[in-house]
Amino acid sequence: MKHLIFSCFLLCLNFSAIGQTDPLTQVHGARSQSMGNLRVHGMDTWSYFNNPGGLAKLEYSAISAGYDNRFGLKELSTTAFVGAWKVKAGTLGFGVSRYGGKLFNQQTLGLAFANQLGIVSIGGKLELFQTQIEGFGTGNSLIFSLGGMAELSPQFTIGASISNLNRTKISKDSDTRLPTGVSLGLFYLPISQLQFHLEVEKDIQIKPVVKAGLEYGIKDWIFLRTGINSNPSRLFSGVGLKSNRCSLDYAYGQNQALGSTNHLSLGFSFVEK
Repeated sequence: MKHLIFSCFLLCLNFSAIGQTDPLTQVHGARSQSMGNLRVHGMDTWSYFNNPGGLAKLEYSAISAGYDNRFGLKELSTTAFVGAWKVKAGTLGFGVSRYGGKLFNQQTLGLAFANQLGIVSIGGKLELFQTQIEGFGTGNSLIFSLGGMAELSPQFTIGASISNLNRTKISKDSDTRLPTGVSLGLFYLPISQLQFHLEVEKDIQIKPVVKAGLEYGIKDWIFLRTGINSNPSRLFSGVGLKSNRCSLDYAYGQNQALGSTNHLSLGFSFVEK
């Protein structure tokens, strides 16, 4: 009976996860979240989670930390840390995250590698994904994800990201598979201060989600952002501050049915003097 209840819980979790907050499916980094939970064209350290191919676009090695609080519930909060190191062969990435509370939580730990090949940047990520439910035990999975982008011109880039490409199960004792998501995106830079993003995200079990966002740089160090999602309809906004080495980003999201979300990210770049 215990295993039956556990299996039913995992089934419900599998259908709801893509629209909620687990570290496998959620977008990381306040900058991306403030523009509508954009995944494909972040081109920063948080690309480790969102689209590993974006790591190749980094000019310098960097580290970032972030905290997400959703709907005022500690049990739906996420803490994450990520790093990227430039090497001769490309860019190495490392990330760790934790979502949930004492009764239910999920953790990820993994490595990524990305490289620039002409106009194309491509990257892959291998993660250990762990789910813990008090009273039921722990499930471990190994997840492979892939992503990349192609710069068609200095103003126009297209990209894609596939999470959980191997369609792994939530544990060896369950037939329930973790969500597999595909994101396609367009990036347009009409002027240096303004960015436009458009994405379509599709999980095999839910309807497509259309995302649109923009970022405007008032100065070289301050940025205003906003975004919108469909299915369900959500609004996002945020602000970013950036110096030569440090960055601070904040994002606010509004879901009419569930409430508001707040996201904060801190970053540090190892800029060469």
